[in-house]
Amino acid sequence: MAKIKNLLFDLGGVLLNIDYNKTADAFKKLGIHQFDEMYSQAGANNLFESLETGKISEEDFYKSIYQYCHPSTTQHQLETAWNAILLNFRIGSLNYLEQLPGKYNVYLLSNTNSIHSVAFHKMFNKETGKLNLDDYFIKAYYSHHIQMRKPYKETYHFVLNDAGINANETLFIDDSSINIEGAKEAGLEVYHLLADQRIEDINL
Repeated sequence: MAKIKNLLFDLGGVLLNIDYNKTADAFKKLGIHQFDEMYSQAGANNLFESLETGKISEEDFYKSIYQYCHPSTTQHQLETAWNAILLNFRIGSLNYLEQLPGKYNVYLLSNTNSIHSVAFHKMFNKETGKLNLDDYFIKAYYSHHIQMRKPYKETYHFVLNDAGINANETLFIDDSSINIEGAKEAGLEVYHLLADQRIEDINL
């Protein structure tokens, strides 16, 4: 194995605590009983993929998902339900990131969307007192900005090419086995972070 020079981190489940069940439960209360089939850690249907790749607007997303809900549902309720997945940042893990520059080139690759992005950046400011989450990284790649998402092999190739880094010198850290498999296919070294693990516990 080549010497690892670059670290590519996921966000949710790695640096930010998330809970898919909270969002699923919130949407089920609004009438979407089949929500687990539409969106989960294992995958996303066309509507959610389109949101996460920036191919539909927030307005169109709300209009589309409203069709599955109780008629009295408001946009505020939809936004609250969608953001319920976001819990809080792992402060110890963020502190650990500060120790990595100089040893590694550090990047972020996250499947996210414009709604969650606004919410977790506000959460970051409130919890850390710092201005910009992206400052921890040479570059942060968000799926709705690059219009590509994990686990597709092409997404990892895009990041590698844009960053000018080699796959065999890059360790990708993610909590999703599907995303890990996609990264493997793209030639990256991988680390599957389990639910009870933290990045500061990895022997890098």
